[in-house]
Amino acid sequence: RGKPLETYSIIVNLIGATKTKTGLKVKADIDENIYETGIKISKADFEKINICKHDFHGEDWNYTIKPT
Repeated sequence: RGKPLETYSIIVNLIGATKTKTGLKVKADIDENIYETGIKISKADFEKINICKHDFHGEDWNYTIKPT
């Protein structure tokens, strides 16, 4: 707590140290893969994606992609 988020290592370690009252532990790691961007898909293909928007900021941030 109260530690500046100056490096990825600090962020990952802080996230990884998270534990809930019920004992749930969080595992965090940095994904250093390079992914292609700007891929265009059709509206029909996009509508096939099973996106479940969350109540909190579901329109812009929080959602789950589930298998169809």
